[in-house]
Order: sequence, then C-alpha cells, then structure tokens
Amino acid sequence: MFVVTVDFLAAAGQADALLSALRENAARSLADEPGCRRFDVCLSAEGPGRFFLYELYADPAAFAAHRGTPHYAAFAESTRDLVAEKTVRTHVLDAG
Repeated sequence: MFVVTVDFLAAAGQADALLSALRENAARSLADEPGCRRFDVCLSAEGPGRFFLYELYADPAAFAAHRGTPHYAAFAESTRDLVAEKTVRTHVLDAG
C-alpha cells in the first residue's frame, strides 16, 4: 500500500472554503477511484485553518491515477488561492 500525507495551512479567511473543497475531493476520490482505499480529512489540533490528509492507495500507480483525474484537476484549480502552505509526503505502508 502507498500512503500519502498532506499538511495544509489555509490562506487568511479561507479555512471554511478549503475544508469544503478537501471534503469534496476526498468523497470523489473514494467514490470514483478503485485504487483509493482511504482518504481521511483531519482538522489539526495545532490550530484553526490547519488540515491533514491521510490517503491510502493500492500502489504508486493508483496515486498517479488520482492526480490525473478531472476532479483532482478541478480541486487543484479551485484551491489555488485558498492555500497558504502545502506539504506532500509519500510513504510505503509497512505490512511487517
């Protein structure tokens, strides 16, 4: 399994709009992408306007497919001015 984590900091005054967009992207990913196994939107305990995504994909190709979907393109475009900071990290799940 391929894990993606994303930290977001909303631009000033944009937290509600960003949260709505994050939730919509998660719902579409889970509904439309067979390789997307989990997509959690978390509110950070570090303060308002901070969000954390935990995404689980079947493999790196499924994540690449996610980034190629029309709904991801729409999400990326619609949130461009809503995000002050974004950090994406990828991991491999230890099935050990």
